[in-house]
Amino acid sequence: MNREWTRSSLLVKYYGSQVMSSTGGVMKRTASAVRNLLSAAVVIIVTVVCTISTYAEIFKYVDKDGTIHYTNTPTYVQSSVVNLPPLTQATFQKYFPTYKKSYPGFQPGIFVPLSNLPNQAAYDPHIKMYCKLYGLDCNLVRAVIRAESGFNPAAISPKGAMGLMQLMPETSRDLGVCNPFDPGQNIDGGVRYLRMMLDRFNNNTALALAAYNAGPEAVAKHGGIPPFDETQIYVKRVMDFYDRYRY
Repeated sequence: MNREWTRSSLLVKYYGSQVMSSTGGVMKRTASAVRNLLSAAVVIIVTVVCTISTYAEIFKYVDKDGTIHYTNTPTYVQSSVVNLPPLTQATFQKYFPTYKKSYPGFQPGIFVPLSNLPNQAAYDPHIKMYCKLYGLDCNLVRAVIRAESGFNPAAISPKGAMGLMQLMPETSRDLGVCNPFDPGQNIDGGVRYLRMMLDRFNNNTALALAAYNAGPEAVAKHGGIPPFDETQIYVKRVMDFYDRYRY
């Protein structure tokens, strides 16, 4: 009886030690895997942030015919960075007070998720429908709305621009928007107007955004982004939002 108990004890000790050894090995491997994953995550985040910082710049290229092209990436060897005013909280809020009221947590230059506004998802069905109808990138429209009103459908600027995409009264009438505070009508009109600007400026996003802010005639007159601080800061901010929505 004692011999049986002794054998049983030995077996328990042996297999127990094996189990503990195996468990310890698994825990060590798990900890190692977690460390590797965390290291990879840090590398990815740093890479994305660096990429976004680069993409937020605007580049200019003049072709052989003298036509100026603006892009958010250095597409051509001869591309040069456009020297726009620095994007700071003070400068952006100075020209876009409606955004400050709608989104007081604005922090330029910091990588944060752009889906954190509580009412943003509510307008996605409208954005997707009208972007599909007029052939626009949903992320570009989201970026415009984010910069214009912070997704506040009741926003009114000091100049009288109204709603999500900040349509001016004359623009609203020209586009047939009866109620610019209605999200569906406002997005419909804003997306159509942005489509018109893209068509006029050969699908050049930077110039279309400049035209959306300052008017197409100002862009045509200056042969590029007009030398207005408001417009240049606006273009830079929307392009920053656009890049961050896409990545």
